[in-house]
Amino acid sequence: MSRTDAAPDLPSERTVLVSVIATLSSRPVPGEIYTTRMKTETSTSRPRLFDSAYLAKRRDRAERCGFQGRGDFLHSEVATLLGERLGEVTRAFDTAAIVGSGGGLHHAVLAPHLKHIQQVEWSERRAKRAGVEATPFSETLPLAEASLDLVVSMLEMHWLNDPVGHLIQLRRALRPDGLMIAALFGGETLNELRSALTQAEIDVTGGLSPRIAPMGEIRDLGGLLQRAGLTMPVADSERIRTSYPDIIALMHDLRAMGETNILTDRRRVPMRRDMLVRAEKIYAEKHSLPDGRLSATFEVIFLTGWAPAPDQPVALRPGSAKARLADALSVEEHGLGEKASPTVPRPRKA
Repeated sequence: MSRTDAAPDLPSERTVLVSVIATLSSRPVPGEIYTTRMKTETSTSRPRLFDSAYLAKRRDRAERCGFQGRGDFLHSEVATLLGERLGEVTRAFDTAAIVGSGGGLHHAVLAPHLKHIQQVEWSERRAKRAGVEATPFSETLPLAEASLDLVVSMLEMHWLNDPVGHLIQLRRALRPDGLMIAALFGGETLNELRSALTQAEIDVTGGLSPRIAPMGEIRDLGGLLQRAGLTMPVADSERIRTSYPDIIALMHDLRAMGETNILTDRRRVPMRRDMLVRAEKIYAEKHSLPDGRLSATFEVIFLTGWAPAPDQPVALRPGSAKARLADALSVEEHGLGEKASPTVPRPRKA
């Protein structure tokens, strides 16, 4: 997939979606307030990596910056991939919910696979385009318990402070044996831009600022499914490769997607021009294609799990098999460390 749009003027904000770990510190509470709240805060509060409530504002701005027809290409691709996955499931889903409307794009792609769809959208502009009422932002989802056969989270979870809590809420909204699918950006997303910006900032300023957001690796994200109480968990990824004429065009698309930085501790000043020039040079040297365009990778991770049900398949206990794999394959079995000799496969039994 290739992006061919012309590069716009330099935006005023240079925050991008790439992977780095940011460390946040809690704000001290002075005087008597500290003594009365100390136990509560130390036991229940946690550092908030993202200003998640700002996500709706980013998505509203994306609508003004060309989300429809430009910034929505990833949403369209991910919705298509999700539709293919649903097409492989041999059952019908009567009631479903989608967290993240994509301005109605997700509903349009998934409607052939579903009967009744509830859309949850935090952005007022995207909700209006989708023809639904916007939901005020809260990491507590407006989904009734045990009310759905299918629930989907579409490109939202990578911006949430509590991804496990998000998955738990999705699981609780499902009826027994209901299906949950979450699509989110993974750690390989924009690795080219990540390395170019990191090296450029070190070269120009001698340091590294928390202007870039963390994204999970597939192995770590897959483990969240079991923590959330979902059964038969599966995690897989798709890489969508794009290209851009320059780094400015890529950043403009990130803004049109609504995927610019919402780290709580983010820098709130524009990127230095000399740093941007240095990043462009590094990017071109390391990640340019034969035609001179810059390569950009988006990794989309799909997390799939089922709400527990008494009649679901259960994995057998190791060592409880009643048939030998060697017999099924018509080959000779060898002990651990024993060198196999070339043999003619035994004929299969009729």
